[in-house]
Amino acid sequence: MRILVGMSGGVDSSVAALLLKEQGHEVIGAIMSIWSEEKHERLAPSVNTNSCKDACYGPNEKEDIEEARKIAEKIGIPFHVFDCSKEYEQIVLENFKEEYLSGRTPNPCVRCNSLIKFDVLPFLAKQSGLKFDKFATGHYARVEFDGQNNRYILKKGINPKKDQSYFLYKLRQNQLANILMPLGGYEKTKIREIAQNGKLEVYDKPDSQDFYSGDYNELLEVKPQIGNIVDKSGKILGKHEGIWNYTIGQRKGLGIAHTSPLYVIDLNKDLNEVVVGEADETFKSSLVAVDLNWVSIAGLDKKTKATAKVRSSQTPVDVTLKPDGGSILVEFDDMQKALTKGQSVVFYQDDILLGGGIIDDVN
Repeated sequence: MRILVGMSGGVDSSVAALLLKEQGHEVIGAIMSIWSEEKHERLAPSVNTNSCKDACYGPNEKEDIEEARKIAEKIGIPFHVFDCSKEYEQIVLENFKEEYLSGRTPNPCVRCNSLIKFDVLPFLAKQSGLKFDKFATGHYARVEFDGQNNRYILKKGINPKKDQSYFLYKLRQNQLANILMPLGGYEKTKIREIAQNGKLEVYDKPDSQDFYSGDYNELLEVKPQIGNIVDKSGKILGKHEGIWNYTIGQRKGLGIAHTSPLYVIDLNKDLNEVVVGEADETFKSSLVAVDLNWVSIAGLDKKTKATAKVRSSQTPVDVTLKPDGGSILVEFDDMQKALTKGQSVVFYQDDILLGGGIIDDVN
């Protein structure tokens, strides 16, 4: 089989390429360039390049590309670089900026995976004349075909701490039909061992910690907008320089003296207010999700028990799903802390990812 592997210069995608080559496949390495020179020139005076290391997006991208090129040469596979920077800025960064300035907290990695990494990258590769049967990545998740329902399903990676299915819930059936994820059945320690045995220098390279490790204000490119920090009654407790500098559940950096710790419990764009409250006010019992994508099932038309994650690192918790037209009410068995508008909520039954959506309201 002829397989295009999306590489990043990290250990996971490198080992994915190595394993597929050792299995006898004809492997081609490809990496997407998403950091534009125009963006670099615009942000250069303010960007701390050291702070952007070990991140997916940043001015150190050239180092990752060269690392991936060396890995491809070591493995013995051809290597290509595709410029996806314009699409990334339009699809991922513009949404990131719009959401933050609206007082919401987006997850750019989810959007990047479905619309750039698994869509634009293989499209540009084919457009360039490359021919391949499957597209593979180093994600810790598993794709299988359910013959009974004639549908591709997405399953968690075997290690709950490394499972990356949360970031992939927006993948569509036509994408899953052409995807391989060879690392889904491996532990991370085994992957590093394989890399070391294969003499790949990235065997001990740290994992990316965020999509951008610098100051988000560098990407938002917006001037400070002074507003009030208030409690639920509207009493002014302090000042802020932009609601985009805060996230739900945040405690540190409020600059407010109070008899008990205060946490951000809401961001009001219309009034330009950061609303704070005590710890118990950060807990909510339900949320409404929109922009739904069903992966391993065709959809949901009745009340269903499942588990859900509102953060990638969270252990799934018990919920009841109640579909309502184009949205879904998610009721938690136990109250959850810091449910955040704009973030993703992803639904599971056992190790199968049912689907997910964007948190639009919390209660």
